[in-house]
Amino acid sequence: MTNDIRPFRVEIPQAELDELHRRLADARYPEPVPGDRPDWSRGIPPSRVRELAEYWRTGYDWRAQEAALNAFPQFTTEIDGQRIHFLHVRSPRADAMPLLLTHGYPSSFAEFLDVLGPLTEPGPDAFHVVVPSLPGFGFSTPLSGPGWELARTTDAFAVLMTRLGYDRFAAQGGDIGAGVTGRLAALYPERVLGTHVNSDRGTIALAGEQLPMPENLTEAEQSELDAAREAWKAGRGYLDLQSHQPETLAAGLTDSPVGQLAWIAEKFEAWTNADGGIGCDRLLTTVSLYWFTRSGATAARFLYEAAHSGHGWLAPSDVPAGWAVFNSSPVVRRIMDPEEKIEHWSDFTEGGHFAAMEAGELLVADVRAFFRKLRA
Repeated sequence: MTNDIRPFRVEIPQAELDELHRRLADARYPEPVPGDRPDWSRGIPPSRVRELAEYWRTGYDWRAQEAALNAFPQFTTEIDGQRIHFLHVRSPRADAMPLLLTHGYPSSFAEFLDVLGPLTEPGPDAFHVVVPSLPGFGFSTPLSGPGWELARTTDAFAVLMTRLGYDRFAAQGGDIGAGVTGRLAALYPERVLGTHVNSDRGTIALAGEQLPMPENLTEAEQSELDAAREAWKAGRGYLDLQSHQPETLAAGLTDSPVGQLAWIAEKFEAWTNADGGIGCDRLLTTVSLYWFTRSGATAARFLYEAAHSGHGWLAPSDVPAGWAVFNSSPVVRRIMDPEEKIEHWSDFTEGGHFAAMEAGELLVADVRAFFRKLRA
C-alpha cells in the first residue's frame, strides 16, 4: 500500500479510439417494427441510438474533450487497496473552504467541469474543490476486489481529504453523491462543516421506500406523487437489473459501444429537464469515459454491492444541511421535509438530475449561499 499522490492525465491510446470507431461503423441495430411510433415509451428509440452513434463516430471530437478534461489538475492515489482518481482544483485564495463534490450514476467526474471555475474563483465564497471518481467509475478502475459500495467509499473519501491536508471540509453531491455526502456527515460530524445535496422531482417516488408519507396530502399532491411513482415503476428496470444481475449486463456494456451508449443516453433523456437538457458532446464524453475505462460493468457492480450491503442511502446527522431540488414543485418538500427542519431549501423549476451540467449557475449560487453561513 502507498499513500503517494500521483499526477494523472487522460490519454486514451489512438488504437482504442480507432477500435471504437470501427465497432460503431460495424454496429448492428434492431429492425423497426411496422406501425411503431419512434417515441420513448419502450426506452430509447433505435433511430435515436443510430443518430447518436453516427455522431459519436463522425462528428464527436474526443481529443478536444480529452483536452478539456486535462485542463484541470488530476491525480490518483491508493486507498484501502483501491486506485482512486480525482480532480483537485485549488482556488487562488489560500484560505478557501475545501469542498468535496461527489457524482452519481450514470455520471462521472466530468459532470462538474462547468462549475469548477466559478467555485474556485477568488472571493469570499471561494472553494478548494476535490472531485473523486467513485470506485469502479471512470479512472477509479479497475476494482481491487469486491465490497466497494456506499459505506466503504465514504470512508475512502474521508481518507482522501485527510491525505490532501483537509481536516475539515464541506461536502456536496447528488444521487450516489448525496448518499456519500450524508454518510460523511453522519460518521465524521467533527470534520464535515456542512452538507449540500441536489436532487430532482423524481426523488419523491423513492421517498415512500425509506420515509413515512405525510398525512393529509391534497388531491393534487397525491396525484403528483402517484405520477412520480408510476414513472419510477416504469423506469427502474436499470436499477433492478444492476442490483441483482450486474454481470449479465456487464457483458453487453463492455463489448458493445452502442449498447453502452443506449444504456446511458436513455437515462439522460429521462432525467433531464425537457426545457434544458444536455448537449450531445457532454453526453458522449460521459459515455466515452464509461467505454474507454470499461466501467459500465464496475459501475453496475457498485449498485449491486450497495443493494446487498445492508446500508441505506439516508444517514441522518446534526451537521448543517442544505437541499437544492431542480425541476421541482412544492410537493417535493411537502414529502421530503414535511416539518421543514432543513433550514436551507431551494426549489428550482430549471434543471434536473444532472444539475451541475444542466443548471450550473444556479447550483453554484446555491452552494455559495448555503456554505457562506458556515464560514468562520
